Amino acid sequence: MTETIEQTLISPGYLAGSGDPAWVTVPLHRACGWSTVGDALVPQVILTSPDQLAQPRIAPDPDPAQPWWTLRHAHRGDRRAWEITFDAQTPVEIIAAVTDTLTAPAPPPAAPVDPYGPLRAAGWHAPRHHDGLTSPKGMSSPNGLARVDRIVDESGRSAGWVVETSVYNLPAIWRARVDGNTPPHVASALFSAMADTTPLARNPHRVPSLALKHGSTSTRQVSTESVAFALRNRTTALAQRNSALPPSTSPAPPRAPASRRTR
Repeated sequence: MTETIEQTLISPGYLAGSGDPAWVTVPLHRACGWSTVGDALVPQVILTSPDQLAQPRIAPDPDPAQPWWTLRHAHRGDRRAWEITFDAQTPVEIIAAVTDTLTAPAPPPAAPVDPYGPLRAAGWHAPRHHDGLTSPKGMSSPNGLARVDRIVDESGRSAGWVVETSVYNLPAIWRARVDGNTPPHVASALFSAMADTTPLARNPHRVPSLALKHGSTSTRQVSTESVAFALRNRTTALAQRNSALPPSTSPAPPRAPASRRTR
């Protein structure tokens, strides 16, 4: 008889809470060849891309309202360096949408990309109000629980985006801050993940209270095997995707597993 376990499905996904960071770090290490940096005096997870240009860092036990993840990409050619930070309660699946795009074997789109395209397709709309630091060219989710604000500098030029999940009159649940130099197709991947209506699965004992109050939740019984192998299957799928790279640029399989940390 197959053993089963209960999972809670949470929609919209941006209310699901952080999840297991291994969902991001393990595939980067095992399927994409990103190396780990270990320092006993610095209790944080650091990965570096094979070309040494990109590096995500996970801070140890941050304040819930402070960035937990920092994804940096160095200057290359005519592209400036850029950075995205994610607060502690950002669902790992949303962060993975960014790293999966960054590690995709296909080159970035040649044609201009409209980062707001996925949001418009999902029924997001221009926010009904904005402050002196945000542009009215942002987007708000249909339920009003998530926003993408276009930040402008003193001259009125674009300086990036702030992605926020919040409930009216309460502190933000989490924020992501997107550097203005971030490639449009990478920003679009983040916004697409925000607009995705697919529920995210979580342990029933780790469902955020705001998800119960303001989101939609349901439970299901799944086999313990499917839960145990979900990360392995994701890693295998990304490894197969990356096998499309030429042999000279394909990352070699690492010998040691990536650092794993749960919350």
